[in-house]
Amino acid sequence: MRTARLLAAVAGLALTGVGVSLLLDVRDLPGVLLWLGGAVLLHDALIAPLVLLAGLVLVRGGGRGPVRAALTVAGALTAVALPVLLRPGPRANPSVLPLDYPRNWLLTLAAVAVAVAVAAVTALRTAARGLVRRRRPPP
Repeated sequence: MRTARLLAAVAGLALTGVGVSLLLDVRDLPGVLLWLGGAVLLHDALIAPLVLLAGLVLVRGGGRGPVRAALTVAGALTAVALPVLLRPGPRANPSVLPLDYPRNWLLTLAAVAVAVAVAAVTALRTAARGLVRRRRPPP
């Protein structure tokens, strides 16, 4: 466990270094820092409390983890996609944003929902098998 934590810390520091080095080349640094601060604020003030509340309200018992994980991923995907989702309409240069971003965002959210549903069903089946095996008397 110590080795895994050490490797995770080293990887995190390396990625932080890459991020800082990329920030050094940005022309509009105050704008980028404002956007990053807004992302942190959006997460801490809106996404995290809503995820926790929805996990509490929607699911009773042991299913809160997968629901919260799905909502966390959905919130993060939405925060990342927000700039292109909020700029609808035609552009002077169609190659700037050439894809159908709202459709792709919805497809990604659907894939997250399917993955969580599969994981939840698998966990329930595994738990049910464990209960069935425990109830049978030993031969």
